[in-house]
Amino acid sequence: MARIPTGVFLSLLLLAVIGLAFGSRDLPGDFLRLPSEALKFFRGGASDASDEDSVGTRWAVLIAGSNGYWNYRHQADICHAYQLLRKNGLKDENIIVFMYDDIAFNPENPRPGVIINHPKGSDVYHGVPKDYTGEDVNVNNFFAAILGNRTALTGGSGKVVDSGPNDHIFIYYSDHGGPGVLGMPTYPYIYADDLNEVLKKKHAAGSYKSLVFYLEACESGSIFEGLLPEGLNIYTTTASNAYESSWGTYCPGDYPGPPPEYDTCLGDLYSVAWLEDSDNHNLKTESLRQQYELVKKRTLSDQYAYGSHVMQYGDLKLNKNALFSYLGTDPANENNTFVEENSLRPATKFTNQRDADLVHFWEKFRKAPEGSLTKVEAQKKFVEAMSHRAHIDNSVMLVGKLLFGIKEGPEVLEAVRPTGRPVVDDWDCLRNMVRSFEARCGSLSQYGMKHMRSFANICNAGISKEQMAEASAQACVSVPPGPWSSLHKGFTA
Repeated sequence: MARIPTGVFLSLLLLAVIGLAFGSRDLPGDFLRLPSEALKFFRGGASDASDEDSVGTRWAVLIAGSNGYWNYRHQADICHAYQLLRKNGLKDENIIVFMYDDIAFNPENPRPGVIINHPKGSDVYHGVPKDYTGEDVNVNNFFAAILGNRTALTGGSGKVVDSGPNDHIFIYYSDHGGPGVLGMPTYPYIYADDLNEVLKKKHAAGSYKSLVFYLEACESGSIFEGLLPEGLNIYTTTASNAYESSWGTYCPGDYPGPPPEYDTCLGDLYSVAWLEDSDNHNLKTESLRQQYELVKKRTLSDQYAYGSHVMQYGDLKLNKNALFSYLGTDPANENNTFVEENSLRPATKFTNQRDADLVHFWEKFRKAPEGSLTKVEAQKKFVEAMSHRAHIDNSVMLVGKLLFGIKEGPEVLEAVRPTGRPVVDDWDCLRNMVRSFEARCGSLSQYGMKHMRSFANICNAGISKEQMAEASAQACVSVPPGPWSSLHKGFTA
């Protein structure tokens, strides 16, 4: 028998390995489009999930949890995510979009009908489905869409995640948050225990193979900390840990900042990091873990003065999976190999999520001509926002002192539980404490969510609903009538 030269033998062996790697891929033509993919078998790149995608469907739920032009960035993030998924091959029927839709044609928008997510970015609003807008962006519809429960919907397009056991689900949320809670443009807000129960129900229904959740919000780690168990085939990353803020980017005064005609933040730091990374990489060869590491580096400044700690929770073994399984991939990027060094350099300055509205109001005031109605209105909104903050901060602090004493009060309210424990043990108690406070002191609103840990600590200390009601009544003589008042919008819990 003729002997095969060693070089020829190795070449044939490599071709055989590549053939196995690509045997189940749906590639046009009988040829290799990306030789570098074969190298992941030797270099430890993303795991090959193509066999899963040959039988399963990718589903996505995108939700912006805010409204108001000063929150421009959240809807910009969501619209960018939609454009990414469509470009990567997902179908409209499998992408569900929740956004209030009050930004693109807002009178303050300098480019009517256009939303951008980068200072030099193109329009990300065009073609975005309006599945759930306005008052239909609510907790009930969000949960119903995830669970595939059409009968529970109250408005909207009726689109839900009608997934099967071989499908992959991607959920992305962008908005404000607080310890154990996520904001919504309508009340009530999303509480962490409810969200985790929905995820458990989705798993119990056997209606997905794996689920990935990207979460942009302040204290977003608290949504899963001590609450999301392993074994659900769910992998999550969050913009921050359980006790720090997340950050806006491309804001007035930042570098880089928005175009000069804009007076609001264009994006959020964590969100822009994963979106821009996905825009530029071949997602067949990049894993969830690799993206997590890049996003983590970009989201935390080397100076530690700005930025947050990106976290991961749930079934971490899923992070070896290719992003392709959840986000698809852009054919134009198929020859782009993954590099560990982050080519997307972080900004040198960004804006705390909770201060982005003040930045907007101040920028409007600064730019407006002296004596103009625009300047007067901007000043009014700035003063209202500051007054609301002062009222909420002072009221919560006074409640703490009334319940625990002048010295002990602040210590109890500010206490942080050890890593691995949820922010509160009794979630119904937390809701009752918030309702009791808001009934007498007004709505917490997006800013007041920062105090959710204080209410949780009041519950953990064993304070009764009646004691809380009495302390709140003493702290607040009346409910303020401002634009964030519970008199107008109801209760966040």
